[in-house]
Amino acid sequence: MRILTLDGPGGAILRKRARPVGRVTEEVVRLMDQMVEVMRQAPGVGLAAPQVGRSLRVIVVEYDGQLYQLADPEITHREGSELGQEGCLSLPGILCDIWRSTRVVVRGKNRRGRTVTVQAEGWMARIFQHEVDHLDGILITDRVESPAHIHYTDRERVGEAV
Repeated sequence: MRILTLDGPGGAILRKRARPVGRVTEEVVRLMDQMVEVMRQAPGVGLAAPQVGRSLRVIVVEYDGQLYQLADPEITHREGSELGQEGCLSLPGILCDIWRSTRVVVRGKNRRGRTVTVQAEGWMARIFQHEVDHLDGILITDRVESPAHIHYTDRERVGEAV
């Protein structure tokens, strides 16, 4: 399993809305676990299933010692707004200045299929918004207000962003 880039083979999946999971099966749990490994190796702090070639609404996020593995995540509440810089493992060499909500509430199913709610703020809220965007085929370059907010940099720095 590898991370797809927009300009690489299979990258078109990054532009499509991912299919709902519905029931969390053993296959979905295996996918979540594989995604965690890939995210950590990258290194990154979040990963969405389309980034590894699977059109499923699954994300993994690891922040501040906490690991979240969610199927069919949705943002149910947003508050505030702040400008911040994000990178993306599927867009190596690019950082974008993007407005995001400061606080979000995310609801999804955990690896046991139970509905869970995550309250996130600051950087963690930004990570969840970034990964949910991936499930809708939205990339960070789609969120910039002007071309001046896109910065080209080296691959290592981008991997540390989101």
